[in-house]
Amino acid sequence: MAYKWEIRLSGTGGQGVIKASVILAEAALIDGHNAVQSQVYGPESRGSATRAEVKISDSKILMPKVVVPNILLCMSVQAFNKYAYNISDGGLMILDGDIGIGEEPPRVQVHRRPIIAIARENMGDELYANTVALGLINKIASLVSDDSMFESLERNFSARLLAANIRAYRLGLEAASHL
Repeated sequence: MAYKWEIRLSGTGGQGVIKASVILAEAALIDGHNAVQSQVYGPESRGSATRAEVKISDSKILMPKVVVPNILLCMSVQAFNKYAYNISDGGLMILDGDIGIGEEPPRVQVHRRPIIAIARENMGDELYANTVALGLINKIASLVSDDSMFESLERNFSARLLAANIRAYRLGLEAASHL
């Protein structure tokens, strides 16, 4: 079977889903996969709906747009309401445990973890939730190697922010171990 992932990261502006998608796509490239990344956000940069998408494959990627993801991250209620029912059967849905939602979609593996709370309580700032989410997603789905993720984090964060983001990524790995 071909290695192919279609990933949608969703939330609200300011949660860092776009930055997370850039880091994930770059880590996939470091691992030798083909990868593309795209993003969509509302007219306001903070507080409006946002989504970022990554395709990872071992074959050519002919269309960068994710139509039906097999991995979906929802970091807000608005993201869940907008994207939760557009995921492939057998897909993987990761929800921030703090968002209150109704019925979960059928035929999907749902994993809830308090991503924002983990960042806030362990890092002192919820701005690290995107990197916590990357650790969680990667531990569950084994998208890329941890070494490539660490290298991508190094490429995408200044020395001042790198250690904290590596710590946040490791918190996500640890949170996934408790599923």
